Amino acid sequence: MVGAGNDFIVIEARPDLDYVKFTRAACARQTGIGADGVLILDKSTASDYRMRIINADGSEAEMCGNGARCMAAYIAANDKPARPLFGMETLAGEILAEVQGDVVRVKLSDPKDYMPGINITVAGNKMTAHHIDTGVPHAVVFVEALQEVDANSLGRLIRNHPRFAPRGVNVNFVERAREGMVAVRTYERGVEAETLACGTGAVASALVSYMQLHPGIKEQQGASMRVLTASKEILEITFDLHKDGAIHNVWLKGTAKLIAKGEYFFKESV
Repeated sequence: MVGAGNDFIVIEARPDLDYVKFTRAACARQTGIGADGVLILDKSTASDYRMRIINADGSEAEMCGNGARCMAAYIAANDKPARPLFGMETLAGEILAEVQGDVVRVKLSDPKDYMPGINITVAGNKMTAHHIDTGVPHAVVFVEALQEVDANSLGRLIRNHPRFAPRGVNVNFVERAREGMVAVRTYERGVEAETLACGTGAVASALVSYMQLHPGIKEQQGASMRVLTASKEILEITFDLHKDGAIHNVWLKGTAKLIAKGEYFFKESV
């Protein structure tokens, strides 16, 4: 499945399967199916469903916005949930999902750990990054000439910068496109490369951009930003800002599509 350029292999839980080995093999672009990660649909005692996210390198992610939208579309097509708004348990908490055709909205857990204006030195150059956790940790770096940025090399250095140890961060390079819209390129932790889109990264970029563009704002209901991804799809983000600095009611909207389905023959190496 693909959500705004993020591609995933979706499977249902298999207790007999080594998810780490399976994911590393299946996500390989040349010798496997090829994907940014594997999404696992499982049963939950805390929500309607449980979603696990295994990155291409075998590490488990707390949350994935575009992955959540793909999983929601898969659930809607295959399980026919009783309610139009259903819940999915993740390591970042419960998220809600609503599916209308191939357009999916998900309500993310409340962002945390917003730290603007972090000064770091990367490859001998000083720069400013803004940190926020939108289910997974993100650094947002504002740039000019976005397409000229070496997102892989620079992203890797920021992702592993001591300032963000030990977890590291996803790195979003952001350029203002026009009123109410930013363009973003994201280096994803766990994929260890630039991807065509990142849902939680789009949310992080939207939130930080909005707050940087409106420094005096204290409270706003239904604030919105659009994010132009590297895949050229536009994701829509809405949220509420509160006087105490808290951010609530964060929704991410975009397409989620089935690309192919079939059998994959996986044999664990000895």
